[in-house]
Amino acid sequence: MTNESILRQSASETPGGWRLARIAASVALFAWLAACSVEPTYKAPDAGVPAAYKETPQQTQSANPHDVGTWTPAQPADDAHRGEWWTVFGDPTLDKLEQQAFDANQDLKAAAARVQQARAVTQAARASWFPSIDAGFGPTYERASPASQYQPQNYNVPAQTLWRAQATASYEVDLFGRVSSNVHATQADAQQSEALFRSVQLALQADVAQNYFQLRQFDSDVDLYRRTVTLRADALKLVERRFKEGDISALDVAQARNELASARADAVGVARQRAASEHSLAILLGKAPADFTFPETPLAPVLVQVPPGLPSTLLERRPDIAAAERAMAAANARVGLAKSAFFPKLDITGAFGYESATLGDLFMWSSRAFLLGPLAGTALTLPLFDGGRRKANLAQARAKYDEDVAQYRQQVLVAFREVEDNLSDLHLLDDQIREQNDAVGASQQSAHLSRTQYEEGEVSYLNVIDSERTVLVSQLQASHLQGSQAVATVNLIRALGGGWGDAKPGDATPGDPAPPPAPLAAR
Repeated sequence: MTNESILRQSASETPGGWRLARIAASVALFAWLAACSVEPTYKAPDAGVPAAYKETPQQTQSANPHDVGTWTPAQPADDAHRGEWWTVFGDPTLDKLEQQAFDANQDLKAAAARVQQARAVTQAARASWFPSIDAGFGPTYERASPASQYQPQNYNVPAQTLWRAQATASYEVDLFGRVSSNVHATQADAQQSEALFRSVQLALQADVAQNYFQLRQFDSDVDLYRRTVTLRADALKLVERRFKEGDISALDVAQARNELASARADAVGVARQRAASEHSLAILLGKAPADFTFPETPLAPVLVQVPPGLPSTLLERRPDIAAAERAMAAANARVGLAKSAFFPKLDITGAFGYESATLGDLFMWSSRAFLLGPLAGTALTLPLFDGGRRKANLAQARAKYDEDVAQYRQQVLVAFREVEDNLSDLHLLDDQIREQNDAVGASQQSAHLSRTQYEEGEVSYLNVIDSERTVLVSQLQASHLQGSQAVATVNLIRALGGGWGDAKPGDATPGDPAPPPAPLAAR
């Protein structure tokens, strides 16, 4: 082979080699840029979790050796199945009401629909990872420039109608994490929506249980007033008999009638409150108040001892805290999205199909055509000046992240406050109920003595009235304390995020002292 042929062959091979090298280098460059995300690394901020609950009751020695040891609560995630925590009350009626609320409550259905919306938004964001392909058909009336047709400057290129049938594809390269950051933000939004759904569900379960116990407390009050009316009606008969016998004056009769009328009026007031509570429960169950009737069922003491768990598990159980944390993650991703606006953007478009001046020749093999590159503008866009818009958007994204961090920490503090409040409520309510029961017994004894002395003519009827009023007030207070204890128990479960893993809370029996809370697990 001569030197001339060798040089000619080298000249023919070198340009092709350089083209392949440039293409490979371009692909490698774009791949590297796509991997260079400017999204900040997300890390949940410290919320200042205390080591233990202040109001947690101290453990005492138990007769059961399995109950001795350090409390080790379960570790459920915020989306873990917590079970039907309300069954701890052992009330079949409450179990049925909870199921009805889950099936028909409209707020819960709306929250579920919001979850579907958030998931759809995430799916739409993920679609940006893939090219968009479209197909079209139709005519275009256009006039090409002389330069594009390799003609002189003053050459007249006639306008023409072109028929096109082609498929187009467009794709945005994920430079600097522009697409990925948006996907991460929408994924966090969807997870936040799911956590909010669980928060609505937990709130619904707690509201049903609270309303149920409050309704039964009103039933206890109604029953108490009914018995009070009966007693005062009997007292009025006694006073009238003694008045006919001439032992007392008409003043005692008037006072007895006043007490009877007052008791009846108070009974009507309680019935009015009960009706409103029954209507509220119907709405929670997804029913019209006219279609729901709850039979009168006086409240029995709720003696369930709920193990409170440790503060570290609260962050995993509370769905509202999980939602606040997911809001931070979404805000962090949007900081990266705002940062990516400072860097170049690459859009790749292409079209392939048929193009012809006449419709009849459109689908001939010689009419095929293709286009690679944008129809207008440029493929690679580099932002230069926008009057500070991108800088302001980045500042806004960072401020939103700071706001979500503050809200997250505040939500954690509120959660611990709610747990502490209900722990102290249950602890102090036990003492208050015990003292109030003693007060009821003492007032009943005093009322019995007053009636006996009145029948013997030793005291006036005012003493009987005062003693009976004291009995009624004491009994009402005891009934309200029992209702408060039931509601505080539900509130504690709600504050803990619902349920407590595999723990078996202790159930006390009437007349027995309240046992200490059972440990969640013995180590």
